[in-house]
Amino acid sequence: MIADQRSAAQPFGAGISSDDLPDNVVARSEVVTVDGAEIVSCSLYPRSVSPRREIVVCHGTPWSAQMWMPLAAHLGRSHRVFLWDMPGYGRSIPSDPAPDSRDASGLSPGSSSSHDTPAEATPTLGLPTQSSRLAALIDHWGLHEPLVIAHDIGGAVALGAHLREGVDFRALYLLDIVTLSPWGSPFFRLVADNEAVFAALPPELHAALVRAYVVGAGSARLPGHWVEKLSEPWLTPAGQTAFYRQIASLKQEHTEPIAARLDQVRCRVHIGWGEADPWIAPEQADELHRLIPESDGVTRFPGTGHLVPVESPEDFSADVDRWLREAAPPRSD
Repeated sequence: MIADQRSAAQPFGAGISSDDLPDNVVARSEVVTVDGAEIVSCSLYPRSVSPRREIVVCHGTPWSAQMWMPLAAHLGRSHRVFLWDMPGYGRSIPSDPAPDSRDASGLSPGSSSSHDTPAEATPTLGLPTQSSRLAALIDHWGLHEPLVIAHDIGGAVALGAHLREGVDFRALYLLDIVTLSPWGSPFFRLVADNEAVFAALPPELHAALVRAYVVGAGSARLPGHWVEKLSEPWLTPAGQTAFYRQIASLKQEHTEPIAARLDQVRCRVHIGWGEADPWIAPEQADELHRLIPESDGVTRFPGTGHLVPVESPEDFSADVDRWLREAAPPRSD
């Protein structure tokens, strides 16, 4: 299912070097080709003890695994944590992107759903395709019922892998996810209708727009250095094209089938939400809790916007630790 792979014992472009990791945590990066797209991933795990559990983290938009590296370094002391940059994001942005044509499914005309095609310059970015890639990665990593933490559109990607691709999870932590309608701002619709115009903006105007967009996702708690880190992948020529392309690829019609099947989720679910999320109404957390029979509750993060892991890192880390203790107690073996 995986066409190609390269690995190295180092973290991947997350603004954290090996020297920044805890002494007892190892990080290994890997590049694989799935569905014609190169995917950069990283696993973190304890140096000298067996990992308790396997955890997969799914980022959102316009973010990447970079935002999750501090939490992964913490969890990597006792668990094996898998991070990945979805194609079109972070280190998985193609170096020379070009316009493509996409149908309603998120697939290019004539594209294959197999996982053994060579890398393409412009992989498709629709949510159904990203869900299929996640399923292929979990199979490639040899994981059986991993725990999954998913944020923003990563929630739709993880739920799609679970409900549509049949991947079983031990438990899900859904954080400020994109699944229920409505979602998507007027800016999303504007970009979808004018993708080429935005991609041609002068670089300095594009950079200002990206930074303002990132700031607009958070609250007063969002540190300035994180604004720069989260903006950085989009400020290269390839990143500028990719920024508007990924927005134009996201469609509500891709999440509606997932929302209609939330009562079919087969694992324990916990929901987290920033109470000051300016992008997705906090009331959606209560609706998700109502619609998912296996939901065990909602954690709200006061005064926190859409970027909980970097706005309230200590509170979020503590809640993830609690979730792990309850959803996946240490193995008896």
